[in-house]
Amino acid sequence: MPIRGRCFRCNLDMAILPLTHSVSAAQNAPLSSRVPLIFRRLHRFQQMDFEVALWQLSYLCLAPRRVYRNVYYHKQTKNTWARDDPAILILLFGCLFVAAMGWSVVYSYAFLDAVRLAFVMILRDFLFAGVIMATLLHLFANKVLLSPSSHSSLADSSVEWAYAFDVHTNSFFPFYLTLYIAQLILLPVVTKDKWVCLLVGNTLYLAGFAQYIYGVYLGLSALPFLIRAEILLAPLLPLFASYVVSLLGFNIANHVLRTYFGS
Repeated sequence: MPIRGRCFRCNLDMAILPLTHSVSAAQNAPLSSRVPLIFRRLHRFQQMDFEVALWQLSYLCLAPRRVYRNVYYHKQTKNTWARDDPAILILLFGCLFVAAMGWSVVYSYAFLDAVRLAFVMILRDFLFAGVIMATLLHLFANKVLLSPSSHSSLADSSVEWAYAFDVHTNSFFPFYLTLYIAQLILLPVVTKDKWVCLLVGNTLYLAGFAQYIYGVYLGLSALPFLIRAEILLAPLLPLFASYVVSLLGFNIANHVLRTYFGS
């Protein structure tokens, strides 16, 4: 009888040890390992798949749902919902740099001012705003949208911060094409003091922000353990209401560009 008691205690200790070890390992993990993998691989250009990243960017404009179908494959093969290849970030950095050069030509910026504008667009408009949006989406989704009937493990039934940043990245590209590129091309039109020009400019801003909101909805609704994702479309109502009110005479493009470029 004492032998059986010692064996039971030994087996119990063996069952507890791995859990204790995993918790202590997570607590003692270095800070660098807590940084999302996509950021830690930014310097590994030889391992980046730019062909897939270009395919994703094109389909984010043509058929964004197809991009999120790959999320299930990525989860099955790499056990994470978030992408680990930073190629799409490099391409977006390049796109923002090109946009900054274009806007710098329009506003007659010197070379150093143009480079500074590129850093502002990359670091503030995309990365800093992305960190804020990813944090808000991560918290909101895990607090409000999680399905209570999910029987999966905690890792499989919670929204990763890195995946929330992926959602921001995917949503940002159509936003970029509308307000960084299309607005640049239509700049002589949207800045004129005519109602038709006001309509064109304000519609650009409506389209840009609506695309971003819809992209966020698609990204989070693709996860099988989230419910009530339609809540994410709620900002479309005040957005459209503000657009209608702005048509009474408020030129959004003029005010935004004057604030952004200080002219």
